[in-house]
Amino acid sequence: MTYVLSDAADRLDLEAIWRFLSTEAYWGRWRSRDDVEQQVRGAWRVVGAYLASTGEQVGFARAVSDGVGFAYLADVYVDAGHRGAGLGHRLVATMIDEGPGADFRWVLFTGDAHGLYRTHGFRDPDSTAMVRPDRRG
Repeated sequence: MTYVLSDAADRLDLEAIWRFLSTEAYWGRWRSRDDVEQQVRGAWRVVGAYLASTGEQVGFARAVSDGVGFAYLADVYVDAGHRGAGLGHRLVATMIDEGPGADFRWVLFTGDAHGLYRTHGFRDPDSTAMVRPDRRG
């Protein structure tokens, strides 16, 4: 299959994003649809992955940033039927290497995709990093 990646926010399918994040994403199912839409609308940058033949959205990533030197990568996903073809790598590369944040310090949280992110330069935090855990449990 052929995929097109785009950072055009007006092309995003909010229904597809909500469907995935509310049912399959282990990292944030506690969010309401309004929460997710607010996060997408307020994102510094978004990247969608679409089937070239139909325009159907099959992947997504968003980033929060100060726009100068720091960015947080979030909600990266590829629908199950489209995994294994390198689309996750393309999403991450498009977001962090091929856009306005290519020279930024990037951070993210993941419970299962460390290998993917390491190939894009992410490393375990050093002694300068601290995290305040989520209070929701």
